[in-house]
Amino acid sequence: MQNILRHIPKADKLLNSLKSEISSGLNLALAKRLIAEFLEGYRQDLLQGGEILDLATCAQTIAKEYYKITQKSLKPLVNATGIVVHTNLGRSVFSPAILQEILPLLTRYNNLEYNQEKGNRSERYVHLKGLFKALLGAEDVLVVNNNAAAVFLIFNTFAKGKEVVVSRGELIEIGGSFRIPRVMEDSGAILREVGTTNKTHLKDYQEALNENTAMLFKAHKSNYAMSGFVKEVEFGEIVELAKARNLVDYYDLGSGYFGLSGFENILQKFEPALEEITRLNPSLVSFSGDKLLGGAQAGIIFGKKALIDKLKKNQLLRMLRVDKFTIAALEATLNAYLTGKTDKIPTCQMLLKTKEELRNEAQSLAAQIPPLFVPEVVATKSYSGGGAMPSHYLESFGVALEAKNLAHFGLNEQRLEEYLRGFDIIARLENGALILDMRTLLEGDMQRIVEAFVALEQSKIK
Repeated sequence: MQNILRHIPKADKLLNSLKSEISSGLNLALAKRLIAEFLEGYRQDLLQGGEILDLATCAQTIAKEYYKITQKSLKPLVNATGIVVHTNLGRSVFSPAILQEILPLLTRYNNLEYNQEKGNRSERYVHLKGLFKALLGAEDVLVVNNNAAAVFLIFNTFAKGKEVVVSRGELIEIGGSFRIPRVMEDSGAILREVGTTNKTHLKDYQEALNENTAMLFKAHKSNYAMSGFVKEVEFGEIVELAKARNLVDYYDLGSGYFGLSGFENILQKFEPALEEITRLNPSLVSFSGDKLLGGAQAGIIFGKKALIDKLKKNQLLRMLRVDKFTIAALEATLNAYLTGKTDKIPTCQMLLKTKEELRNEAQSLAAQIPPLFVPEVVATKSYSGGGAMPSHYLESFGVALEAKNLAHFGLNEQRLEEYLRGFDIIARLENGALILDMRTLLEGDMQRIVEAFVALEQSKIK
């Protein structure tokens, strides 16, 4: 046994070899830890009859692990899926123009919670209040780190130990097993579901009211749709009932958008605009900042000032509050809407692309992909994503590469999709073909796609 273990190299020799493998910036503490872990694992392998490794191979193995840890995990990707607000790919993206605007606020001190005029402490939400008042006429606004946090905070503040009335057909679950009933339970609120899965009437809400009722709640069905023999109560009716009974009405809107964004033609039948909801004079509304709005991740709450003030006094807010980046990014995004500069918001630009623009882009890409791949311009279906319009698609154009035309490269559509992922290009598979949808391509993405296909062609020819 001792003869076998003598093949284990000494730690100092491994460290010297590792220094030659890693050219610069070696973190000695990390290197020593990885060496110790490797030596222990190598010892166990040898005792179990494992392969004997030379010093160079040992150092290379440790170097690979070192690079795996020290290389940045987050990376930019090309989204060729056609899903605009793609949750797995980071939802809405920022434009360079927006980032340039907020850069000085992030690289220098700022007045996040400082009243420069009075020389005393202020609150971070004042930077957004004026914008929301100008855009929506909202009395006040509060921002937390995501819409799930907004839902929890509102339930905990106004309905702890009390009943929240909600339609059985709106007890939603979104990604990550976020379930409304469980959120209510954890917040301390008591769920009072009314109606049936497919039909709920105003009288169902009315009959559920009692001395322990605190809130009438509506959740927008943003990630699913029901059709056929269905009925739901409009939020306006809920607002009126809540006012008559001196209760809080609350609408979890999910994905909110401004009507002035130009989305009405494609969204109005499926998603209510923020202006439309505001005209109902609701108690509270919440929605996400990084979905259809096209801004930073945030749970945006607007409504009655007296109710927002109560939310601000909840100790949970300290745990849920947003930082200077979120405030700055939201301020810049809202200002772009207010000043009519929605070209600064990529989400808006993608959703508003015309079929003619998309067709032209698809033709341009197809012309640049090597002809051996037989790229074909096709009509496609793209989606808003982010839980919005789950049953409705946007007409788009893309480039299709069919499996039958890939065989001479030794590929099929699945292997091509895997290959493109290696070039940080995310496409989609559909009916035996790989689809590159034009709607979600950003500046420079087309060139990266072309380079990937050129590299593949050259590697196969050789």
